[in-house]
Parts: sequence; structure tokens; C-alpha cells
Amino acid sequence: MNMFAIMKTKRGPGAEITTTTLPTLKRDEVLVKVKVASICGTDLHIWEWNEWAQTRIKKLPFVFGHEFSGEIVELGPGVTGFNEGDAVSAETHIYDGTCTLCQTDRMHICRNLKILGVDTDGCFAEYIALPAQNAWKNDPNIPPEVASIQEPLGNAVQAALPKDNVEDIAGKTAAVIGCGPIGLMAIAVLRKLGATRVYATAGGLNQVRMELAHTMGADLVLSAKKEGAQLPQIILDETDGEGVDVVLEMSGAAAALRQSFEILRSGGRVSLLGIFDSPVTLNLNEAIIFKAAHIYGISGRRIYQTWHQVKGLLSDLVFQKKIASVITHQLPMSKIEDGINLIESKKAAKVVIKPK
Repeated sequence: MNMFAIMKTKRGPGAEITTTTLPTLKRDEVLVKVKVASICGTDLHIWEWNEWAQTRIKKLPFVFGHEFSGEIVELGPGVTGFNEGDAVSAETHIYDGTCTLCQTDRMHICRNLKILGVDTDGCFAEYIALPAQNAWKNDPNIPPEVASIQEPLGNAVQAALPKDNVEDIAGKTAAVIGCGPIGLMAIAVLRKLGATRVYATAGGLNQVRMELAHTMGADLVLSAKKEGAQLPQIILDETDGEGVDVVLEMSGAAAALRQSFEILRSGGRVSLLGIFDSPVTLNLNEAIIFKAAHIYGISGRRIYQTWHQVKGLLSDLVFQKKIASVITHQLPMSKIEDGINLIESKKAAKVVIKPK
């Protein structure tokens, strides 16, 4: 039996809209019928075949894509705890469960980690075979479009709560550097967790995302392109010269990284989620050591603690509606190139695609 799929078949830009054979289930896997998938920045890199993709992608051809929601239609013979008809999404960090990190509750940074839709076939298809340990049961009341973006929402939650301590946010000031989809969701998370003021910065003058930043709850949205080198001083003035308590760096831009520490209050905390294209320089003395700054590197989500936090947040319909507003476009999966173009032209935030 064949299925519709979007596959990376050769080393170079683009992808092929084609058909491929239905996945054959392993003993510990579930077969999921994809209802909604979402285009991530990683998918853009694979489509564009940038330097990261050229060095990271090891095997072609393969189906890419990793953010989705769907319905289980078949269980491998060794699977327990799931039933056909269960609504699920995927934790995309495929862990071995046997290394020291997995055995100490750090599966998200497993020594033998594989990434769904990067190292294995992904979700830009009608069906996906998924290790049962990576399947997350969705609340059936959550719209499938929102359910499809829980994975990046989990990144935002983990960046906001790397220590699982709401008191680290409640009553504090915060800044989100970068208004991509995860940055936008992080603004809503910070407000929900009790941040008193949230400042957001965007790399350019993307009106769609800057307006969404206000919708998410940002008190002040600044453009690095417009404010430039004055941006840190504006935030310092807003905070009586003290700086913010918490900074979430979501942009992966070298200049933004340096500004993150310029606006940080002494003793404050920075979460680093943005991926940098190349090595960066930073004055460690001034930025970190003399400020006694706390730094957290964010890689994925804690399995499955972060997912339970996401579930709790989405049970609030007001918060759920905010997150849904990040989805600006819905397209058939066959129109993925249109979705890529919308993102690249800065006319979209999150684009979801659906199998025909």
C-alpha cells in the first residue's frame, strides 16, 4: 500500500511530492494517521539545504517533518498502554532508554539521541510509524491544529521553566529575544506564569510577528532593525536601569546574544534556545561572571514533565486561544512550497499543512 509523502530525495534545495510505501511497524511502534502537521524552522533548513542540513542529514531519501497530531490506526505487537483511535502527538527526541543520561531522567539529551524527521522518517505524509515511547496522548478536546504545535510550545515552556520553578517567573520582569513562533509562544507562557512585564524584540520589521507579540501579551515590542544599538538602553530605561530578571534568547543571532546579557539584571537568568549559525564571541567577564548570571542551555523538552506542563497550560481556554493565534495559515500538504514561501517572505508565523 502506498501513501502520499513529501520526501527529501537528493542533496540540494527543495523536496519531492511523491508516493512511498506505508511504513512497516516494528514491535514497539504505533502507526499514526497524520491529521495536521506543522512547518518548523528545521524543516526550512532541510528544504533550503543550508549548511546545517548539508552536514546534519545523513541518509536520503527520507520523509521529513516532526510536528504533528494524528490518530493511532495500528499497534505493534509489543505495544501496551495505547489503543487504536487514540489522538496523539510526538515527542521528537527518540531516546535509547539505556544510557546514563536516560537512566537519570534526562532522556531529552540521550547520548544516542535520534530526531524524528531528521534521523528517521517524519510526519510530512499520510502516515507515520512512531516508537510508542514517543507517543503523547492528546486531550481530544484540543483542536488538532493546536495539538500539532505542542512540541515547539514545549520548547517555550522548557525555556521559561528550566528549573521547574514558577517562582522564577512570577512577579519578575522578562524579555524574549526573537519573535519566531517559539518566541511568540514563550511570551504567552511568561504572562501565564505571572511575569509582571514582558519585553519582546524582533530581528526585523515583521509586522505580522510584532503584532502577534502584542497579542501574546508583550508590553513592549522592539525591532533590532529599527532601534539597533539603542535597544538595550531602551529596556534598561524601562526597568530603571536594573535590567530584566529573565531573558529567553530565541533568535540565534550573535548581536542578540550580546544584547541579552546587556539587558540582564545582575543575578538574573538567561535561557538559550536559539541556534547560532557559527561560533560567537562574548565578554564572559562582564556578561556572566561579574553579573553572577545563571545560564541554561535548552535542548528540547523534559520527557515527559514538560508535556504535562503543556497539557496543564492548554487546559486554560484563554491561553489555548492565544497559542492558536500563532497559526496564521493552513494549507494542503501538497502546497508545502507555498507555506515555505510564506514563512520566508515573513508573511506568516506558524503554517500548518494537512494531508489531502
